[in-house]
Amino acid sequence: MAEFEATRGMPADSMIVYGVASDVEIMDRWLPQGLTVTGSGPGTVEAGGDLVPGPGPHEGLFRASDEQLRVEWGGRDHPRYAGWLQVSDAASGASEVTVHISLLDEPGSGAHADEVRELLDRSLGQLADEVRRRVDDAG
Repeated sequence: MAEFEATRGMPADSMIVYGVASDVEIMDRWLPQGLTVTGSGPGTVEAGGDLVPGPGPHEGLFRASDEQLRVEWGGRDHPRYAGWLQVSDAASGASEVTVHISLLDEPGSGAHADEVRELLDRSLGQLADEVRRRVDDAG
């Protein structure tokens, strides 16, 4: 079983960051290359791409809590995969995002684990870029 977690500061307040992070329509802009997500109904998404095991798209569970500034997901047909994203306030109008991923069939160390950590860090960087664009477009 492998648990991965990363935290990164974001250049906007928590509500703006949560708005970007929870919007399924633009997730492909900041998720790892090789992973696509589309909404498929209330509380569900379809995930596909090179990073998703097996052929074709897979249905996943998706929940965004506006009150908690939290996004949770998991694989419906891959129940050994789950994760969450939490946005919290930081000083001076900025915020912080923590992402946690559980891969129950994966080892927590080795080359693949290092790749997962790198993808997670890169995705948080891309999320920060997307938030920055949102702020610049609004300003």
